[in-house]
Amino acid sequence: MAVISASICNKLGKILVARQFIPITKIKLEEYMANFPKLIEQSSEKQCTFIETESIRYVYQPMEKLFLVLITTKGSNIIEDIEVIRQMQQVIVSQCQTQSVDERAINKKAFDLILCFDDIISNGYRESVTTSQIESYIEMDSTDEKVFYKSQATKENEMKEHAKLQQREIAKKRLEAGYKRDKMEAISSADYETEPAQKAP
Repeated sequence: MAVISASICNKLGKILVARQFIPITKIKLEEYMANFPKLIEQSSEKQCTFIETESIRYVYQPMEKLFLVLITTKGSNIIEDIEVIRQMQQVIVSQCQTQSVDERAINKKAFDLILCFDDIISNGYRESVTTSQIESYIEMDSTDEKVFYKSQATKENEMKEHAKLQQREIAKKRLEAGYKRDKMEAISSADYETEPAQKAP
């Protein structure tokens, strides 16, 4: 029994970021999340709580105007699930680095947040990892990404310089060809002008 999905949604149940750890269709996940706002109307003031339905359990954490939601099987360890969601919240706040965690901040850091979720949960079960370790992993990924993009930018600049050199070479050859042609025409014209006029018979 395990965590099915981790999502960040707004109060209407609109999913901003979602990561599935057990196979589930997009339609089914959206259905679960669409039902979520109706189920928390009476418990939205609690700091961290859970709601059970016939088939699943929602473990959720309010985050200002958003919610961090775990969808788990009913047999999942609720104590561990609460620990997981608290760790996820710490990571989200750390990654967003803003005074308020809003939709804009979440959308901006969506990819990094999904990577963090993957570090915390694997195949539906909690990994033995600290928040500082997760941040280190993300920093390493970010460094690798920067190196990759820098390498790509260098290659693109080299290609642009090479293209410029080729264009200059082509332009130079055209000028030289034009100069030679003009010179030949000038020589031919001069020869014609200096050729002695033939006497009339």
